[in-house]
Amino acid sequence: MPKYVYSFTEGNKDQKDLLGGKGANLGEMTGLGLPVPPGFTITTEACRYYMHHGENPDELAAQVTAAIDQLEATFGRKLGGAQEPLLVSVRSGAKFSMPGMMETVLNVGLNDQSVHGLAEFAGDERFAWDSYRRLIQMFGKTVLGIDGDLFAEALDAKKAAVGAASDVDLTAEDLKDLVTRFKAIVAGQTGAAFPQDPRAQVDAAVVAVFNSWNTDRAKVYRRRERISDELGTAVNVQSMVFGNLGPDSGTGVAFTRDPATGHTGAYGDYLPNAQGEDVVAGIRNTLSLDDMAKIDGKSYDQLRQIMSTLENHYRDLCDIEFTVERGKLWMLQTRVGKRTAAAAFKIAVQLVDEGLITLDTALERVTGDQLSNLMFPQFDPAAPKKLLTKAMAASPGAAVGQAVFDSPTAAKWAAEGRTVILVRRETNPDDLSGMIASAGILTARGGKTSHAAVVARGMGTTCVVGADALHVDPVARLFRVGDATVNEGDVIAIDGSTGEVFLGNVPVVPSPVFQYLDEGLAEALAGAGGDGPAAELVMAVHRILSHADAVRRLKVRANADNGEDAARARRMGAQGIGLCRTEHQFLGDRRKLIERLILAHDDPTRTEALAALLPLQRQDFIELFTEMDGLHTTVRLIDPPLHEFLPDLTHLSVAIAKREARGEVIATAERELLVAVERQHEANPMLGLRGVRLGLTVPGLFALQVRAIAEAAATLIKQGKSPRPEIMVPLVGSYVELDLVRDEAERIIKEVSQAQGEELSIPVGCMIELPRAALVADEIARAAEFFSFGTNDLTQTTWGFSRDDVEGGFFGRYLELGVFQVSPFETIDARGVGQLVERGVKLGRQTRPEIGLGVCGEHGGDPASIHFFNRVGLDYVSCSPFRVPIARLEAGRAAVTAEEGSGTA
Repeated sequence: MPKYVYSFTEGNKDQKDLLGGKGANLGEMTGLGLPVPPGFTITTEACRYYMHHGENPDELAAQVTAAIDQLEATFGRKLGGAQEPLLVSVRSGAKFSMPGMMETVLNVGLNDQSVHGLAEFAGDERFAWDSYRRLIQMFGKTVLGIDGDLFAEALDAKKAAVGAASDVDLTAEDLKDLVTRFKAIVAGQTGAAFPQDPRAQVDAAVVAVFNSWNTDRAKVYRRRERISDELGTAVNVQSMVFGNLGPDSGTGVAFTRDPATGHTGAYGDYLPNAQGEDVVAGIRNTLSLDDMAKIDGKSYDQLRQIMSTLENHYRDLCDIEFTVERGKLWMLQTRVGKRTAAAAFKIAVQLVDEGLITLDTALERVTGDQLSNLMFPQFDPAAPKKLLTKAMAASPGAAVGQAVFDSPTAAKWAAEGRTVILVRRETNPDDLSGMIASAGILTARGGKTSHAAVVARGMGTTCVVGADALHVDPVARLFRVGDATVNEGDVIAIDGSTGEVFLGNVPVVPSPVFQYLDEGLAEALAGAGGDGPAAELVMAVHRILSHADAVRRLKVRANADNGEDAARARRMGAQGIGLCRTEHQFLGDRRKLIERLILAHDDPTRTEALAALLPLQRQDFIELFTEMDGLHTTVRLIDPPLHEFLPDLTHLSVAIAKREARGEVIATAERELLVAVERQHEANPMLGLRGVRLGLTVPGLFALQVRAIAEAAATLIKQGKSPRPEIMVPLVGSYVELDLVRDEAERIIKEVSQAQGEELSIPVGCMIELPRAALVADEIARAAEFFSFGTNDLTQTTWGFSRDDVEGGFFGRYLELGVFQVSPFETIDARGVGQLVERGVKLGRQTRPEIGLGVCGEHGGDPASIHFFNRVGLDYVSCSPFRVPIARLEAGRAAVTAEEGSGTA
């Protein structure tokens, strides 16, 4: 027979899947011999049964009866009995903490008879009737689904009628009247009296907790935290203890270390003569644990001893809830405490130094997201702020500047020494110069993988996107939000960690961790004053990140397109460049040259364009290879679709038509341009003439780039340097495509080698970014010396998505419906796209065992995706320079986790 109910004496901390986090930890504390009010846990399996069948399993009722019988025997009291009644709480408890998302019902078992027994037992009639009032109110709202405002309004009316300033001023007689009113509300709203059967109360409360798993707020929380909807929640039924029975009673919350700073010691709040909800509600000012020591030294000493026991047992910061009932200390809950990012690193290192954990465990205790938060400046939390709106946090940081509404203005003002925030409805590649010049980027449209978000993260620029409350008017050069109007030049502030947008200046606090990562340990320690909290944090990050570098298998490269980005990537710890996007080198003034090359209809025009581009490209690569001297530098040949280099067909057609309507003469060159653009126009350019297709159909384009790469390498070798370029061909779907490009590349490399008198060894490989390429990777590997998985395009082509369209379209709805737990452009879709990556790895190595394998999409810097890439056997990940430290940390964490999973730890 399935077992759905476990006594606290049967559980332990390793049973969170079955008993939930709260139940597992209550079992663990019970097993340690700590004073835990007895109780039992109804398993997550029972919840899942209920969710799938709409009713409890048949065996559950009898098992709950047996568990209640055991509780009654332990206490010698009857659930809801007339004399000294046993009362219980019914609480949720999922595997992963979901604070405030699910339901709790306290004082279960009280009824019209047992309330008198409770009053006699407590020696306090007011306490008993207040407990009964709380039960009816909580049960009515949570279990019966009655509008909570009805109870609140009745409570307020009673206080007003008797002149009570707060709940605690109500007398026993007032509360008796209120109980009568509350029961009338229940009867009026449900057509039935408040249930007097204690067991019926328990059963209904259990079902209410099960149902609370699927409330809207719980679903939203799980989506945000990436918690599976299939887990379900456990239910904990625990005997009640009361901290509001007089001056020798109380309740509190304690932390074994400061969860905000990581400092060792005892931190927490205590309220004498109070219940736990009073601490949370803030209806009374709490006392410190030091104050508790003065009030009840015996209980305080016992609490400190238990805190030490729990921290040593869990080997981590513990969050503890406790109650003192008439001088006896009871432990109501413990869990590994949540903490700030800074505290996470500090506590991990402290526990290593105290001999409680290893460096491997310390590495597992921190995350890439936490490190990311520590890298960016943050607004001073104590500063006054005027919030305009809150949108999607796309790239962390805190930026303050003057609002500007186009890229040229941003670049111009920045050159004049002004700090600017670029505000756009959405950005496009032509905005790059303004984005680079801006301290922050704010868009009204787009998602986390929109152009603005991706580019901003790559540059380490603060960015907030999808601020749909903003009405941006680029012509009037202003935006409106609510009643506020922000004109160009007005100062705004954006928080890329929270998505908040503020009016006016907000002071920021710099990050010593970023200084360490960008400038080095000595400089960061000097900037932090040599000691103190900032220096302690820098040292903690340094120790853990150094250990990650020592244990990781995955190498970490960077996506960088110029010498400046490459230099920063190297300072951040990059072990090479995994992606140089050469198309970025053709923006700005060079765009006209590449446009002429693409539209050329004769050899002289084409040759002229190539001749102008070659020295520019060669110098680009000299700068890049110089900064990455001795390290692999993977250069992707030009990839984007034609429309990014050609005039917009609609705009060009309309402009010419308007001029014709005014009788203006249209030059022959302009008409030829329109004809050429019409000829090259594509309905779906992302699946059209781009990548290898462009290189094979536009004579001389790829040859130009290969020659520039080879000549740059030869130039540096003559200077005694050690460039290690690699040529990567994009959008390959066929072995023949790559073979054609490789033959031409090898011919050009040989020519340059002979002409320069330097031996050149430049590997040629390709991107795997089409499903077909992954499926025939064994064939493609015959011509490829390395693969780099382009997971951005691979995700688009596998799902049939256009990222630029769907992110701002239906993705939000898909997340609400649970189609996605997270955007597949943010974290790799392991079951779909991931299988193609895994197959490509397997087939590539079958043909060429020594083939190099990496990834260069946005996923290369995503913590969850890095663990996947480590598991499937890639050699490296590549990400933006600013995410290199995050990738280094997560690659180390992935290695430690993999060792544990294989049993070698």
